[in-house]
Amino acid sequence: MIVCKDISVSFGAKGKDGFHAVKNVNLEIEKGEIFGIVGPSGAGKSTLVRVMNLLQQPTSGQVLIDGVDITKAKGSQLRQVRKNIGMIFQHFHLISGATVCENVAFALTAGGYPKEKQRARVEELLQMVGLSDKIDVYPQSLSGGQKQRVAIARALANTPDILLCDEATSALDLESTEEVLSVLRKIKETSNITIVFITHDLDAAKKLFDRIAVMNKGEIVEVNDTYSIFANPQHPVTKMLVNRNFELDVPDFVADAIQADEELYKIYYVGEKAYDPVINEVAKRFDVDVSILHGKIDYIHRQALGILVIKVKGKDDIRKEAVQYITDHVYRLEKLK
Repeated sequence: MIVCKDISVSFGAKGKDGFHAVKNVNLEIEKGEIFGIVGPSGAGKSTLVRVMNLLQQPTSGQVLIDGVDITKAKGSQLRQVRKNIGMIFQHFHLISGATVCENVAFALTAGGYPKEKQRARVEELLQMVGLSDKIDVYPQSLSGGQKQRVAIARALANTPDILLCDEATSALDLESTEEVLSVLRKIKETSNITIVFITHDLDAAKKLFDRIAVMNKGEIVEVNDTYSIFANPQHPVTKMLVNRNFELDVPDFVADAIQADEELYKIYYVGEKAYDPVINEVAKRFDVDVSILHGKIDYIHRQALGILVIKVKGKDDIRKEAVQYITDHVYRLEKLK
């Protein structure tokens, strides 16, 4: 379990003239969960995650790992703390002149792993990340996703209890990102490791995280399970991030073609209501035409979250009754101009 107590990080001059990257953050991350930290650029995400293994010393506050305050650790004690916390970065930091085996073995050597057993351990780690056939190749022959998987194998070399991921998929294309997320899901399923993953990619967040903290201007503004963050965001920053990720734009030519007896609406479906045949019922009950113009549905932790853009056509009074029926049977209905 990771507990951040009143963590603040300031750079530059003290007081008003200093830059406060992290401000009085309190956070609890449960053992064995995949915990995401999201937010806009400059929110303080990377600074906060680096505090968790003391790559960045906090200006004030404490970091507790399983109840032990690591904030003041020095020398051999600090090395032991970091040995128990693996970390991967946006850029892979592989040694170009060393083979994949040598890159992973570097972490084993640093951790005091017996030299004669290192090859077998590397083979085990590469099998875990799906790269057994790449053990003797050099990094330049690997794709971005493969390089990041080597970085994951290296980070897990000494069997840490915690894995910190600092924008680990930001430099990857969609296919490579899915490769990395798949590996992390597999690791989570086969171990009790705690994964802390920071990103601005909410598509990755939907697929991977158990819970999410939203940061803005150095502060944690909202914490909730992943489904609730997307289905019912509370803070304006969270709403902005979710809407940007889960938004459907109506082309101008469609909006411009709307007639006097037509209206455009956006329907939001959440939870069990996402499965209700609302549009079908409206067509049966009311003398209106309903056209679906656009739609999207996601499944987060096996719960549905959907959005539809519809056009409702009919006489004013009947159309209002139909729209009221829709309003009563969906999570949210929004009229589009």
